[in-house]
Amino acid sequence: MSTLSRLARAEWGPLYSAVRGGLVARRWRAAPMTLAAVCLTAAFQFVQNQSWGYQFVQNIGCVRAEDPLWLALLRTPLSLFVPALDLPVWGALAQILLVFGIAEICLGWWRTLVIGYVATLAGTLYARVGIELGYDNWFGLPASDAQVADTGPSAAVVGLAVFVCWRYRAYFTAALVVVLMVVEVLFKNNLAGKEHLAAIGAVLVLCLLSSVRHRGRGGRSGSGRSGTAGSGLPPIRS
Repeated sequence: MSTLSRLARAEWGPLYSAVRGGLVARRWRAAPMTLAAVCLTAAFQFVQNQSWGYQFVQNIGCVRAEDPLWLALLRTPLSLFVPALDLPVWGALAQILLVFGIAEICLGWWRTLVIGYVATLAGTLYARVGIELGYDNWFGLPASDAQVADTGPSAAVVGLAVFVCWRYRAYFTAALVVVLMVVEVLFKNNLAGKEHLAAIGAVLVLCLLSSVRHRGRGGRSGSGRSGTAGSGLPPIRS
C-alpha cells in the first residue's frame, strides 16, 4: 500500500466505513431527513420564483439583520432551506444531499438538525454584532449588510462538515475546511464568508463540549480503557 493510500485510509477510513455501513444496511432510509430537506429546498426554490410565492417565502424564511431579533429567530430554522436567489439552486441541493446526508448517517437526524441550526444561528447573530462593530473593524460589517437577505444552507453545511470530520478524526479535512473559509474571507470580505467563520466557531465550541462530556462519561464508567470509551469519537448514530 502506498503512502498516499495509507494517509487516505487513516484520514477517511472510519468516516467511509460509517457511511458505507449505513447505506448498505438501510439504503435510502439511512437519511430520510436529508431527502426531506432536499425536497423542501427545491419546493422553496420553485415557490419563491413565482410572482405569487416570492413574498410568502420572504415572510417565513428570509432573515435580515435589520429585522427585529424575535422575527429573525422565528425565521432562522426555515432560512436553512431557502436557497439564495443569486446562486444556482443545484449548489444548495448538492450541499444538503452530500453533507447533511453524511451527517445524518453518522450522527442521527436530530443531532444533524441541532448542529446545523446552531451553525446557522451563529451566523445570523454574528451579522448583527458585525454591523455594530462597523466596517473599519476586521470583524465588522458595513451598515448596508443589514439589508442583505441571509438564507441558504451554507453555514449549516460548513458547521456539519467540521463536526463530522472532527468526530471521525479526519482532522486534516476539518482543518482544510477552516482554512478555505478563512481564505474566502480574505479574498471576498462579505457577509456570507464571515458568517461561515462564525458558524465554525460555534461548532468548535460544540466539539469541545462533546469531548468534555464523553471524557467525563468515560471517567465515571471507571473502565480505564483507552480508545473509544472516553474519546468522544465513536459513531453516535441513533
